[in-house]
Amino acid sequence: MAGKLKTGFACVALLAATGCADMSDKQRSTAIGAGAGALGGAAIGSFSGNAGWGALIGAGVGAAGGLAVGQSRENERRAYQRGVETGRSQR
Repeated sequence: MAGKLKTGFACVALLAATGCADMSDKQRSTAIGAGAGALGGAAIGSFSGNAGWGALIGAGVGAAGGLAVGQSRENERRAYQRGVETGRSQR
């Protein structure tokens, strides 16, 4: 049992490391939020005896939060880039 668990964790870690390689920052933060939300939701849901629903709800909430964070970072990066371009054009 412990060997299967270690193998499972290794597979998940490998997929997480390589699966996000071609993602944008917004996509990556959405996926991370969904994963973290699913884990948290499953843990909370397990106390009420329904880990599946908890994971589903947690994944949705986490994905929405991750998307918001990714969008905020993207807007911040664009504003910074506009400022840099404006500064260079005024020289």
